[in-house]
Amino acid sequence: MPAKARTKFRYMALKLLLEHDKVEGIRYYDAYRKHGGYRSVEKALKMTPDEIVEEVKKSGLRGRGGAGFPTGMKWSFLAKPEGVPRHLVCNADESEPGTFKDRYLMEFLPHLLIEGLIVSSFALGSNMTYIYIRGEYAWIVDILEQAIAEAKNNGWLGKNILGTGFDCEIYVHRGAGAYICGEETALIESLEGKRGNPRIKPPFPAIQGVWMRPTVVNNVETLAAVVPIINMGGDEYAKIGVGRSTGSKLMSACGNINKPGVYEIDMNISVEEFIFSDEYCGGIPKGKRLKACIPGGSSVPILPANLLLKTAKGETRLMNYESLSDGGFATGSMMGSGGFEVLDEDQCVVRHTMTLARFYNHESCGQCSPCREGTGWMYKILKNLEYGKGKMSDIDLLWDIQRRIEGNTICPLGDAAAWPVAAAIRHFRDEFEWHVLNPDESQKRNFGLAHYADPIHVPATA
Repeated sequence: MPAKARTKFRYMALKLLLEHDKVEGIRYYDAYRKHGGYRSVEKALKMTPDEIVEEVKKSGLRGRGGAGFPTGMKWSFLAKPEGVPRHLVCNADESEPGTFKDRYLMEFLPHLLIEGLIVSSFALGSNMTYIYIRGEYAWIVDILEQAIAEAKNNGWLGKNILGTGFDCEIYVHRGAGAYICGEETALIESLEGKRGNPRIKPPFPAIQGVWMRPTVVNNVETLAAVVPIINMGGDEYAKIGVGRSTGSKLMSACGNINKPGVYEIDMNISVEEFIFSDEYCGGIPKGKRLKACIPGGSSVPILPANLLLKTAKGETRLMNYESLSDGGFATGSMMGSGGFEVLDEDQCVVRHTMTLARFYNHESCGQCSPCREGTGWMYKILKNLEYGKGKMSDIDLLWDIQRRIEGNTICPLGDAAAWPVAAAIRHFRDEFEWHVLNPDESQKRNFGLAHYADPIHVPATA
């Protein structure tokens, strides 16, 4: 997009979570407290747990880890049997390719997460709360443990917090680098010291989670968002955004853009604004054109440019849950985990899909046959297609394999492996066919932009 056209964007600078991320020393307690830190704990401890849950419900907050399930509703499902401890677990096993927003929060604003955990623990009745962190985030473990120690030394953790009688301890548990442990029941198994295999549900963690006790598992960003919700009130938080996509959202932007990084957005901005405005991604380098985008992390469907900026109905596509999914998987995608990956006109969709298939094959726990066998088959076929050894029948075989994986596994990893392959074939089939028909040429150059950015004709309605 020409620089001149960017002037139409309104540059919405919303800051609920990242308001102080550039403040010197904000990682440490003194600076964080000076800038209003732990006010939500002071306020929450004067409320009842049910009142806090009600505020979260009113806020419309949806889980920021991928599924987008209403957080307050999830909290209300927590069983409360007499005399049985309850637990809150923070899912910090951020392993989705293209997603790094939680890492940013934990690395630069650890006390924001700790504050959100304390409020949420009080609301849920959790006296022992855990942060299950991705094994590769070794240096962040030290940051979190220092923040926890600072919070405890200043009376925000431990026994009888602020004289209210509420006790809370937070422990950091480091995983061993398995993507599957981002699934909540596999995470729980790993936290208990077992192999990280997903459990069959029901029972759900809200009934039988860690050590068969009632457990809530929430994402890092979700728990951090509890802080502004309590500070400003659920009703005020719900006024931000649009429809059922309330509040702000952190996006991990990467790929062929001028300004990769973590951005906090109001969810009523357009996809076009997010990619091309100087406030956010700053456009595509070297004036190249947009070919495709994966808007919500590697597991959500890839979209060609002509379905990314506008829906199939010709409406402007917005950066929110409803708009990104408009059209279903036929012409839409998902918000997912917020990993926004941009591909320019020189990128190869076949190679990109092969890379994702290799990842999911490597990360499959092997418990379910469709996923264990199917992800390997898809990777081998895609590898043949990419390296000039594919057959036209391979494309239909790929489609058949992903169809037999989707919905036939204990956990969503099978779906996560199937959806990228299905979307790539659905929208870029001619690029796959070109690889088959031009095996030698495909080793020297990529298919290019083709028609993927051409406007879609929308039939006039009567």
